[in-house]
Amino acid sequence: MPKKILAVDDEPSIVKLVTATLQARGYQVTQAFNGEEALDKVRFESPDLIVLDVMMPRLTGPQVRDKLAADPKTAKIPILFLSAVGDMSAQLGTMESGEGEYMTKPFKPSELADYVEAMLDPSKRGELAKHRSQQVGKLRTLVEIMHRSHGGA
Repeated sequence: MPKKILAVDDEPSIVKLVTATLQARGYQVTQAFNGEEALDKVRFESPDLIVLDVMMPRLTGPQVRDKLAADPKTAKIPILFLSAVGDMSAQLGTMESGEGEYMTKPFKPSELADYVEAMLDPSKRGELAKHRSQQVGKLRTLVEIMHRSHGGA
């Protein structure tokens, strides 16, 4: 049985791209277009992973994550956040705490599919941890640079 993915974004073109990309890799994809709809779909679909936009109407991606984390039935569902620009400090905190992974838009479809595959495959956890470590290092450097530039202004 194929793994179930919930694709959530308020931009239909992003949902369509995520859906087509992941279906091409054999995943079963369900769609939602805002945070409230995402929570409803999680209850009915029990996805194996959620690809979740950060900035959405009604409930943001982090708010959806917090609600899922508060319920023992959904707390362990892995989340891949999609973020256009976002708050790099928040991204860094989320990645360091293990509350989710981040991928920046725009993204290459093959990178999205590879990342989802690594998140769902226990044998690729080392690869995922290496990628996360690299991302955290990059984000930490960017956050430090931003803090220095704001402090000097």
